[in-house]
Order: sequence, then structure tokens, then C-alpha cells
Amino acid sequence: MELDGNLSVETLDASCEGENSPAAHVTILVCSSCRDETGSDAHPRAGAKLAESARAAGENHGITVRSVECLGNCKRRLSAAILRDGSWSYVFGDLAITSGDDLVTGAKLFATSTDGLIPWRGRPDSLKRGLVARIPPLDLIKEDK
Repeated sequence: MELDGNLSVETLDASCEGENSPAAHVTILVCSSCRDETGSDAHPRAGAKLAESARAAGENHGITVRSVECLGNCKRRLSAAILRDGSWSYVFGDLAITSGDDLVTGAKLFATSTDGLIPWRGRPDSLKRGLVARIPPLDLIKEDK
């Protein structure tokens, strides 16, 4: 997907991965198909702009940012998820195009968390108000017998 001129989602995704970064194991997923509050079908979509904002904010922090086609959270507009292996996953909605900094702040908090949760203290307001779901890691779910 071409964003502007020579930049593509794949190019931007590759530039945001940091192998030696303490936050390299945290990934932000941004719904690139989300529309703005007016429901405009204009391209690039507001979700793609949010993804660009998150990539720019995470560039020097080793935060991996990926665009996904749809997170299925359309009633809450601009949506993103923050994931970490073996930890809870988070889905957020009601974000703004400029919420990239907040997503990266949340990802950095998550990367240093010792209990696999994003701490409430220090979490940006948009990630407090916009929390849609917290999903447990698969290894935490016990089979019913």
C-alpha cells in the first residue's frame, strides 16, 4: 500500500523494527481502514494516518508498528492493539490521528512491565478512556474439564 510518493506500509514497517531494543518484543497493530469521525471514505484513511503517526513516534524506540486491514471495532473508530508474547493483549478505540505518541508510550510501559500488563499509572488518557478489551494470553487460559 503506497502512502505518499515513495513510502509504503512495508517500507515503514521494516524501518520500525529494532532487534536490540528493549521494546522490540512489543507490537502495535493499527487498523489502517478506520475512517475519521465524519465517516469519510477519503484516502489515505484516518487509520493509515494514525499508523504513520505511531511509526514516527516509535522510530527511535524499537517499537514494531504494523498496519492491519480491520480490527472490527468500527463503532469506536480509530483503533489499535498492543501485543506482547506471553502477556495480555489490549485493544483500544476512540483514538485520534495524533495518538501515535500515546500508543508508543503504552508500548514502552508494556515492554518494561513485569506482570504482563500495561500499568495504569503513566498510561496516556486516550489509552485509559479508549480501552475496548484486554485479552489474556493463550497459555493463561485453562481448559474446562
